[in-house]
Amino acid sequence: MKRREFITLIGGAAASPLAAKAQRVERVRRIGVLMPGAAEDPENQNRIAALQQGLRDLGWTDGRNVRIDYRWGGGDADRIRSAAVELVALEPDVIFAVASSIIGALQQVTHTVPIVFANITDPVGAGYVDSLARPGGNITGFLLFEYGLAGKWLELLKQIAPTVTRAAVIRDSKTSAGIGQWAVIQAMAPSMGIELNLINIRDAGQIKLDIAAFARLSNGGLIVTANPLATQHRELIIRLAADHKLPAVYFERYFVTGGGLISYGPHMVDQFQRAAAYVDRVLKGEKPANLPVQGPTKYELAVNLKTAKALGFAVPPPLLARADEVIE
Repeated sequence: MKRREFITLIGGAAASPLAAKAQRVERVRRIGVLMPGAAEDPENQNRIAALQQGLRDLGWTDGRNVRIDYRWGGGDADRIRSAAVELVALEPDVIFAVASSIIGALQQVTHTVPIVFANITDPVGAGYVDSLARPGGNITGFLLFEYGLAGKWLELLKQIAPTVTRAAVIRDSKTSAGIGQWAVIQAMAPSMGIELNLINIRDAGQIKLDIAAFARLSNGGLIVTANPLATQHRELIIRLAADHKLPAVYFERYFVTGGGLISYGPHMVDQFQRAAAYVDRVLKGEKPANLPVQGPTKYELAVNLKTAKALGFAVPPPLLARADEVIE
């Protein structure tokens, strides 16, 4: 063998393990995350932590084999639209998004980037998917709940505050979810002897005026339906309910941990953990069009006894027995 051929053979043999190693280097995937609220909100951080943990459990670690880009809407429509444009421009493999306002903004930017959502009440009615079983496009995810749950809030209000004959329903009229939740409550109210008032939530000043006006008459209570604006203004709503001595039912436990009276709804953190599995499946090649929209599997009832005492209500023992969390 000639010397040049021998050197070439040895060099090639030495290089081949390096080449094989280079071929085995895992491609870093990219996930976009778009949230409607503020990054500093502790509840948002809890939910993001659940998503991250779910991804880690499935083998995806930020900074190692995946890069996660976060954007926050801060409750501002213009900011949400800008964030949607920014995320799509990064060409992510998949986007995880929360709330109808976010999905609507993303739809205006892309119909090809895979999107997994959480906390959407009516994705079919809003036009995000063709059907729950066969989404059909680039979007799928997890339902917040079915509209029938809204009737439970009216029942809870009557159970915890039997003297209530009037209820103000706080909703976002700009979403199909806000309309649907109101329709269920409206249908049930006559049989329970409750007169309804509608508060279409917009901003802090309007919330103060509307709740103050409602509270001028006696025997009133509040039902806060599921919507991002209520989440954004939750501290204000809780404070106004306390100031005006209004028993209030909320859709999520963090209202109760923040001082609200009672809540019933899906386990939100669980939805983020479950969403991680769909993100994983998309990253591994499955199409959102073939992944059915799933409903919640865990619900929780939370009661704040301290708030009940301040309002002068005794929580019925059967209701306490059903509670998943009791704050004293």
